[in-house]
Amino acid sequence: MKTPMAVIGGSGLYKLEGAELIATIDVPTPFGLPSDLISIMRVGEQTVAFLPRHGKGHRILPTEVPSKANIWALKSLGVEQILSISAVGSLREEIKPGDFVLCDQLIDRTRNRDLSYFGDGLVGHVPFAEPFCSGMREIIAAILKNGSHPFHDRGTLVTMEGPLFSTRAESFLYRSWEADLIGMTALPEAKLAREAEICLAVVAMVTDYDCWRETEESVSVEMILKVMNENTKAVQKVIPSIASALSSRESCSCHSAAAGVFVTDPALVPYETQRRLWTLYGKYWKDLQK
Repeated sequence: MKTPMAVIGGSGLYKLEGAELIATIDVPTPFGLPSDLISIMRVGEQTVAFLPRHGKGHRILPTEVPSKANIWALKSLGVEQILSISAVGSLREEIKPGDFVLCDQLIDRTRNRDLSYFGDGLVGHVPFAEPFCSGMREIIAAILKNGSHPFHDRGTLVTMEGPLFSTRAESFLYRSWEADLIGMTALPEAKLAREAEICLAVVAMVTDYDCWRETEESVSVEMILKVMNENTKAVQKVIPSIASALSSRESCSCHSAAAGVFVTDPALVPYETQRRLWTLYGKYWKDLQK
């Protein structure tokens, strides 16, 4: 079953309301099982694959999210565009809890995650200067601007390890870097999507002010859940419009991001590595036996 678009649901988004379920698919991958079964949904007139990042019931820590399996599984289903929904904290006064932010940059502060499909006898270096698909961002921005929900069309997102929230010193440090948001799941998801030649855009849903505002209570799960529920209701309403608008996109440079990036002679790539990555790079190894 092929579907050109996927939604990865973050904290609070474990299903797509109002969508028609077509099938539920278990997709084994060379990197283990994805976060959950993948639901193939009819959203308006579009077919969309939906995957809850933390699993239904929120069972998976940010560090434990099987991002390599998630992205590989979506690629195997023919996904070319991923709308990633993520709950984040704000590092800026003007970006308020409840706001949506269409991220345009990333800072990686993770430490214990497998960030790449490369390795095990295959060396490659994929460009990542602009970590999110500009074509997707342009279309999504137009839809969100026409809506009534508070929205910011850009923002730099720091991805930290978690699961603990920031210390106050860290929060001040990120603000000094002119970062706008803090979250735990955008990486390695965005890096792997780029390596897999899939367009990806993140709509960040702000739940709190992290802990840099010393006059206010520090971030807590209770605080986050209260705002997150309202954010989730709001984003559910715009997903059909986003899916419809993205369906008319033509081919994108993201879909050839790995062209010319291989340093290793394809003939020397170990057979097992070829097998694991054929779904991603087989088109570049067409002269090799699968």
